[in-house]
Amino acid sequence: MSRKHLLVLLLGAVLLLGTTPLLADDFSDSDCLDCHGDPDGDGPFVEVAQLEGSIHEGLSCTDCHTGITELPHEDIEIGAPACADCHDDVAEAYVQHGQGIVGKSPYVPTCADCHGSHHILAPDDEDSSVNTKNLPATCAKCHENQEFLAKVGIRFKHPVEVYQQGVHGKELPGVKASAATCVDCHGTASDPHRILPPGDTRSSINYFNISGTCGHCHQSIEHEYEKGIHGQLVARGDVDAPTCTHCHGEHGILEVNDPRSPVSPFRVAEATCTPCHDSANLNERYELPTGTQTSFVDSYHGLKSQNGDTKVANCASCHGAHLILPSSDPESSVNPANVAKTCGRCHAGITAETAAKTRIHAPLAADSAGLPALFKRIYQVLITLVIGGMFFYCLLDWLRQVRNAMAKPQVRRMEIDEVLQHAVLAISFSVLVLTGFALRFYDAWWAHLIFGHQGGAHVRGLIHRIAAGVMTFGAFWHLGYLMTTKGRIFLRDIAPRFEDAMQALGMFKYNLGLTNKVPEMRRFSFVEKAEYWALIWGTVVMVLTGASLWFERYIVQYTGKELIDIFHVVHYYEAWLAFLAILIWHMYGVIFNPHAYPMNPSWINGKMPKEMFEHEHPAAVSPGNVDKVKRLGREREV
Repeated sequence: MSRKHLLVLLLGAVLLLGTTPLLADDFSDSDCLDCHGDPDGDGPFVEVAQLEGSIHEGLSCTDCHTGITELPHEDIEIGAPACADCHDDVAEAYVQHGQGIVGKSPYVPTCADCHGSHHILAPDDEDSSVNTKNLPATCAKCHENQEFLAKVGIRFKHPVEVYQQGVHGKELPGVKASAATCVDCHGTASDPHRILPPGDTRSSINYFNISGTCGHCHQSIEHEYEKGIHGQLVARGDVDAPTCTHCHGEHGILEVNDPRSPVSPFRVAEATCTPCHDSANLNERYELPTGTQTSFVDSYHGLKSQNGDTKVANCASCHGAHLILPSSDPESSVNPANVAKTCGRCHAGITAETAAKTRIHAPLAADSAGLPALFKRIYQVLITLVIGGMFFYCLLDWLRQVRNAMAKPQVRRMEIDEVLQHAVLAISFSVLVLTGFALRFYDAWWAHLIFGHQGGAHVRGLIHRIAAGVMTFGAFWHLGYLMTTKGRIFLRDIAPRFEDAMQALGMFKYNLGLTNKVPEMRRFSFVEKAEYWALIWGTVVMVLTGASLWFERYIVQYTGKELIDIFHVVHYYEAWLAFLAILIWHMYGVIFNPHAYPMNPSWINGKMPKEMFEHEHPAAVSPGNVDKVKRLGREREV
């Protein structure tokens, strides 16, 4: 090769090298800090001090931020730091976070979201964001963010807040080695980065893996549970059986001695065991005895427990807390051969014979030959005869008193049409109260007794609407009555006046002993006026709201759902207001007031004893008013 050709080749090589792009490794940290070290610069500001003490101290910027071939790099899209170049094992495990798939879901947290960006510390450093005591706060950045939870469809709104109230969360401030934190339960046994949803059979919080997850810390309890009947059922794939979280809770796990805990002696029977063991479906499937909760509550142990005694025996005291076995199992604490030992924990010296005869859950009625059942039947008959006889005697006596009151000189208080109006109102109101509250309190014994049969809900609704129609008819009947001469006089007399307020004040003073003078009432007292106008108001409200609820599907498109919800509230609480007013105010005035007892019979035949009328309405029969009353054809002797 000639010297000329060699020079040409060397010149070409120099030119070629001059045009080759630089690699990221060719830039020093000072090159990066020319832009990123200036707080007022165009690029994101990075403090060099952030790297001090970090586990990445000593690495250059381009060790993590690869792909930079020129400075400045405005036209080059810089992706996430290349964590996988060093942490390939973690990258291989971190393919999913809950329901989100890495690289597909925009909501999956990145390495920096949990570990930080530049000041990354080792997990055993107390200042690290993934240190045991700081991890709940790190997870809370997403899992306590309500907007984020709504986006990803997570229903558990405050898992971290609830966790911090539980026994595990309260142990964290002291950094106990036993304090379980988020990744201890949600991470897999092999890698805390592998957080899978509960529906995944590999997930540590999958239903069938929960006992094993809790067993990382509670090994002996895990062994007992899996040996017990509940663990056996779970192991064979039976999802009806309870696992750890069913009894203890998920995040807000409380200590056993905390009264709020579902496994505390106060609540274990009612809150934990009863929901399953009083389930008709489960009892039928597994052929378990029914009524165990009722028999326990009625027993000495149950009554003492309800009174706050934490030492008295509860479900776990006899059956065990985790190693729960059927009574047929020789190892069961309630096996006939072991009952004496079990009872002997509290009742020292109890014999096997006594323990065998002691019935804990068996209903008394089932023991047809036993003395307890005999005495139960004796008292049931005794109570029926004695209390029934007392009630019958009192009823006869009360009816006789009513007849005596009606035999006295009478004054006509209401005409026949007014009596009928009152009857329509009283009957329809009573039926409405009964059927309306039966809907609201459908689980009450009296609701089951009346409407518990097949199709009861439909019948209840039909009766309620019929009664509503009858009450509405009565309201229009009364409205027509008010347009008559007799009705106009009634309306004038029942109209509120200032003297009614003075009479109410006078009665308060009299009842408080501040005066011995009783205000003299006219034809209608302030009590009757208040009741009448409250009835008018309540009828209007109940008819309007009731009609709106009856035809809700037609009205809601014009009024909106919120107004219908208001009608629901008003209808329900107005019903309570009317019911209690009748029960307390009206019943006292017409029955339990000593001057009215045994009752004011005018609602039956329109008449009331003259003596009662003169006592309650003295102003109506005063010399200046007698002629006026007679002219009106009202309150006259009959």
